[in-house]
Amino acid sequence: MAISAKEIKELEKAAKRLRYDIVMMIGTGKPGHLGGSCSIADIVAVFYFHKMRHNPKEPKFPDRDRFVLSKGHAALAQYAALAECGYFPKKELSTLKELGTIVQGHPEMRRMPGIEAYTGSLGQGLSVACGMAMAGKIDKKNYKVYCIVGDGEIAEGQIWEASMTAAFYKLDNLVAIFDKNLVQATGPIVERYDTNPHVEKWKAFGWEVFEIDGHDIKQIADALDDADKVKDKPVMIVARTIKSKGVPFAEGKAEFHHGIMTEEQHKTARQLFEE
Repeated sequence: MAISAKEIKELEKAAKRLRYDIVMMIGTGKPGHLGGSCSIADIVAVFYFHKMRHNPKEPKFPDRDRFVLSKGHAALAQYAALAECGYFPKKELSTLKELGTIVQGHPEMRRMPGIEAYTGSLGQGLSVACGMAMAGKIDKKNYKVYCIVGDGEIAEGQIWEASMTAAFYKLDNLVAIFDKNLVQATGPIVERYDTNPHVEKWKAFGWEVFEIDGHDIKQIADALDDADKVKDKPVMIVARTIKSKGVPFAEGKAEFHHGIMTEEQHKTARQLFEE
């Protein structure tokens, strides 16, 4: 069923709240992954508030959809969504990176409910997602496995090993979204290691590929619905996004991949997302 205009508005508001929480978690005077977290905020909102089958009161129920954030440094977007859903009290977000907190710099599955896998070593999350999807096939379950990979991390060879594996085993219960925000920690990706053409590469590896605007809620939701119709092959959704989307002074800038906001910048960013 096509997503309604009312649902789109609600999801846009949800994504705005996620960005507000991302900004508040980072605060001032300490580095935080503003760029990658904000570039996936709209996608994460559609996952948790529209598409995925999940239950914060029973995070491990067997038939839940799985979500693996391969680009683990962007975990702030996922943390904000989990807190919004009620997996843990929202006040925990303010403890980001503190000793002993459940809100670590990268996803930590032992402590935080709703986290399916440790991620952060770039390139490994897609392999984990493949394993989950294969287990679902073996167990004859009908859950989906969703995974977000970053455009910086696909330079890792393991991404392509996982891509070959997923196609060989016809994992049509695996849907990955490629966050194509074009910038990594050291600058524009094409100047460091040009991995284009992305759509053609995943097609050549045997995937069904869709290309969308990763900040358009309707396009994200429609692409995920279209992915449900694909049989006998995994799906890659190439999502064009903007690093630090929604924060004008930081958009597209490598220094905010893991940068520090001044008090004035933080105030400006916070006010952009206050309701």
